[in-house]
Amino acid sequence: MAESDVDTPAEDTAGGGDLPVALADPAYREAVIDLLAVIAYGELSAFERLVEDAKLAPSLEDKLALAQMAGAELAKVQPLVDRIALLGGDPFAAMAPFREALDEFHAHTAPADWYEGLVKAYVGDSLARDFYREIAAYLDPETRELVVSSVEDGRHSELAVDRVRRAIAADAPLGGRLALWGRRIMGEALIQAQRVAADRDALTAFLVGGVDRPGMDLAALGRMFTRLTELHSDRMGELGLEP
Repeated sequence: MAESDVDTPAEDTAGGGDLPVALADPAYREAVIDLLAVIAYGELSAFERLVEDAKLAPSLEDKLALAQMAGAELAKVQPLVDRIALLGGDPFAAMAPFREALDEFHAHTAPADWYEGLVKAYVGDSLARDFYREIAAYLDPETRELVVSSVEDGRHSELAVDRVRRAIAADAPLGGRLALWGRRIMGEALIQAQRVAADRDALTAFLVGGVDRPGMDLAALGRMFTRLTELHSDRMGELGLEP
């Protein structure tokens, strides 16, 4: 996704300082800490989920692949934790407010089998990545780079597409069940995303912007969710499933 060409005041750094001028704004700093914290807890949750999903793997090859992916997700957490600390926040206190919503999402979407786990990871994780990439366009360059690198896709997409396509080619009814599952994942993810944004005033204020800092108006938010929905439909198609 191309980065926004919005010119925010976050582009400059304080004279000789390590942090961008934008981070001198307490409201912006709080929003950035919230954003990094929710991504960090999401990556930690992804690590835990992949470890659990590996137990459902039908082969040692798949089990090893998921274990390696879990390690990659865990490795993304420390840079986020370090950045939160650099900004003066307590990383664990910052992650705590997001724990209930994300844990609830995973509890409501616990996969019943290996294939549901693959679809959930591919659809749900990709939706989160798309959302954070959209938000990254409004961040200062250093934070933007950290966010984008933290949500880079690994090998999971390739694995999910290959395994799901092969499975539904051999068992057509499975495709119908997984298509319904993918729609459920999308719905639950949007519900939890809206809940997180509504519960965190700093994130909400960051998204809508202000007089001296561009943000998203209602029309822009609508276009963003349209893009997220279209990308979801494309991914369902890549899996060989009806969106």
